[in-house]
Amino acid sequence: MPYQLLDAADGRVLGTVTDDQFQEIADALEEESLDDRDYYLNVDTIDMLEEQGVDGDLVALLRRGLGDRDEMDILWQEI
Repeated sequence: MPYQLLDAADGRVLGTVTDDQFQEIADALEEESLDDRDYYLNVDTIDMLEEQGVDGDLVALLRRGLGDRDEMDILWQEI
């Protein structure tokens, strides 16, 4: 099942990711609870994901979503 990633600030769709790509995010980033449906990202976090060998297309999607900001929250939903 694919997942859609959204910018929590404005609801803008960042893109769609595969199950495997989403699992890479879920494995690497902290969830605050079982019902948590968002992740905090900053440049260092994306760099860490890249260093861990996370899918290059996923890293590029996250960098585009972050743009020139220092940080952001992304929401995810199953589609």
